[in-house]
Amino acid sequence: MESLITVIIPVYNHAAAFRRSWRSLMAQVYRPLEVIIIDDGSSDDIESALREAKEELAGKADSSKVTLQIIKQKNQGAAAARNRGWQEARKGEFVIFWDADTLAPRDMLAKMKKQLDESPVAAYAYASYRFGWKIMKSQPFAADRLKRVNYIDTTALIRSEVLMDLARPFDETLQRFQDWDLWLTLLEQEKKGIFTPDLLYTKIVHGRKGYSQWLPKWVYYLPWKTKKVYAYEAAREIVLRKHHLFSASG
Repeated sequence: MESLITVIIPVYNHAAAFRRSWRSLMAQVYRPLEVIIIDDGSSDDIESALREAKEELAGKADSSKVTLQIIKQKNQGAAAARNRGWQEARKGEFVIFWDADTLAPRDMLAKMKKQLDESPVAAYAYASYRFGWKIMKSQPFAADRLKRVNYIDTTALIRSEVLMDLARPFDETLQRFQDWDLWLTLLEQEKKGIFTPDLLYTKIVHGRKGYSQWLPKWVYYLPWKTKKVYAYEAAREIVLRKHHLFSASG
């Protein structure tokens, strides 16, 4: 019998993106799945999108292999929504935080699961992805580099056992880099990731603001700093200091 994968989906005012993401998830060849959707205080037409999701699942031939739980809460942010999903999970062997703007080919979960099966010492599997038109390249795991820069996205397949001691895996006090903070926390416990050498998914960016954010590299090399760059550097500094790593200010 295949191992259970828990899929945690935080959603906030992304009904259109969620519909596409849901269809992408339901097309995954891997089963069984436990899906937990956290509506983080949305004010758009997410209700109808969630209703459609229930109906679509009920009409699937393998619906018995997918469980769905929908949780509604006041808006608290992505980190809090992900943590709520983790707290409510049945804790299958694997968990993935699948944002509502994620699109993936049918074999994404299967490929990540295979990577972990072949790498029993790895705590999680991650991959490169597209952010709209931009390819966000990742690389083989290197602890020293991870301590300087985050090259691992939130959407990684994680062994649930490595999170068992973390009641709230994502630091809700951080405005940015919650994923980097998690990977550094796991690294401090000698838990490392494994790179899946494929471009495995896409983040929808057209016509919306989302959980995922990105600035082109050239912005950081301008002779002046924009507000977004200042915010980026300040957030990075917070994470570095939290983990007792070097900082830009020394």
